[in-house]
Amino acid sequence: MSHRTMHGAPTRESLTARISRPFRLGVLGWYEARWGLFFITPWILGFLLFQFGPMLASVYFSFTDYNVLRPARWVGLDNYQYMVTTDPRFWKAIQVTVYYVVLRVPPTIVGALICAIILNQSIRGRVVYRTLFFIPSITPGVAAILVWTWVLNPHYGLLNYTLDQVGIEGPSWLGDPDWAVPSLVMLGVWGSIGGTSAIIFLSALQDIPESLVDAARVDGATWLREQLHITIPLLTPAIFFVLVLTIIGTFQAFTAAFVSTNGGPAYATYFLVLHLYERAFQSFQMGYASALAWVLVAFLLVFTYLQIQGSNRWVHYGGD
Repeated sequence: MSHRTMHGAPTRESLTARISRPFRLGVLGWYEARWGLFFITPWILGFLLFQFGPMLASVYFSFTDYNVLRPARWVGLDNYQYMVTTDPRFWKAIQVTVYYVVLRVPPTIVGALICAIILNQSIRGRVVYRTLFFIPSITPGVAAILVWTWVLNPHYGLLNYTLDQVGIEGPSWLGDPDWAVPSLVMLGVWGSIGGTSAIIFLSALQDIPESLVDAARVDGATWLREQLHITIPLLTPAIFFVLVLTIIGTFQAFTAAFVSTNGGPAYATYFLVLHLYERAFQSFQMGYASALAWVLVAFLLVFTYLQIQGSNRWVHYGGD
């Protein structure tokens, strides 16, 4: 029985037969696939040896008492129990990290979005401005932190000097427990609003149909209404993507606090990853540090899942 209709168009049965047919590569296809596997083999080996392998090992070590100097001893859930019930710095690190995330994520998203909208305008020297905005994001982290440490110095720093010129007495910034985290937020926002997030937003802006913008202008929409009712709704998928990545990256904050304050003053910048680092490489409690790492991973997975579930309420895709 033929699988075609009387007009020659394929029927559902013929299409199903084609799809279910095993995928076959020709001689040229196998040749290209073989060379493709050959060239990615170094990356695969590196991933297995230096990333996936250590990840699996850390799962095991998180259930052991392991300090590098002697073999690991199985302790079950003792590391996790100690973390939640006994470790005095764990909850402090969680509190500081969440506080940092809450302060940093909103200005980073808003700043990157504003930066992208500005750089998307048809202005003279636009390429130069895009380059200047992107430079902070590629500046080596330690170098940028050292510069900001000088800028925020309470005695001879540039920021307090500027404030003093207008009659304002600046705080101690990194030396003040109340201002230490906001100081790191300033540093982080400066280094991120013109980077990858702005590039993602800029790419999404260029995908917005000009016909929608032109129609809004013909109807007399102001620039602000154009942004609120056309640009931002069409950017919500990009905003959601950047939001998830920014939150994940911010929860892993380490370098800024380690270089500038080392967790101080009075544990005001004692982030969770800094706590993990101290346990692993100063106290050599590798088993407990592995447990801290997997708690952070589990927390990020749950938080990301909740974000994905809640995105249906405000993210608008092109096909919706």
